[in-house]
Amino acid sequence: MSLLLEGKKALILGVANDKSIAWGITKKLKAQGCSVALSYLNEQLQKRVEPLAEEVGADFTFEMDVTNDDHYPQLKKIVEEKWGKFDILVHSLAFADREDLKGRFVETSRSGFKLACDISAFSLIGLSNTLRDLLNPGASIMAMSYHGSVAVLNGYNVMGVAKAALESSMRYLADDLGKDGIRVNCISAGPIRTLAASGVPGLRDFLKQVEAKAPLRKNVTQEDVGGVATFLAADLSAGVSGQILYVDSGMSIMGA
Repeated sequence: MSLLLEGKKALILGVANDKSIAWGITKKLKAQGCSVALSYLNEQLQKRVEPLAEEVGADFTFEMDVTNDDHYPQLKKIVEEKWGKFDILVHSLAFADREDLKGRFVETSRSGFKLACDISAFSLIGLSNTLRDLLNPGASIMAMSYHGSVAVLNGYNVMGVAKAALESSMRYLADDLGKDGIRVNCISAGPIRTLAASGVPGLRDFLKQVEAKAPLRKNVTQEDVGGVATFLAADLSAGVSGQILYVDSGMSIMGA
């Protein structure tokens, strides 16, 4: 029986440690025969990412700070040299200043708003534009979102706005890149204990609420998200674009 992603190549941005959603995705894609390459933000995080890259036999790692305009053409050059063309782009990047998550949303700073939207949303556009010429026909771009994009969650604040911008950007990219045979989608995962999520006040309460109220009465895992990412990466989802796929034990369907 052939593997779903045999012969495909995936560029994965956002692995910070072995608790990252991007790490769960990496393992699932690799298990289905996909070649992978992993990003790191800086030298400090490189020390965490390199051992994980070795663990899954990644083809290469690369430095990528999405706020640095110089890193975009550098990334394209690296991918061209290492792979030529590739098939899957995984965007699992988000950031907001902790101060903008602690206070009232109305107190969000201009600089904090710009930073959250730049890293969490614009980077999807910037990466897609930079790398689109290297994506094979039928390629899949996917980004990680959260239900705070469409509903108010205490403490999520400006990240909710940034995720809303990400989801809207995904839809416009799906329309724009569809003519090139490129699919673009979002996965909206339920709360998971990750390094990024640790900065969100009330995470523990979110997790308890999912266990108590979600239809499946359990929290989701990185591996659950990885399974849906595998579907979006594979030809099984050849007709799926511009969509938000929820992986949250059904929590998003529940009312107050």
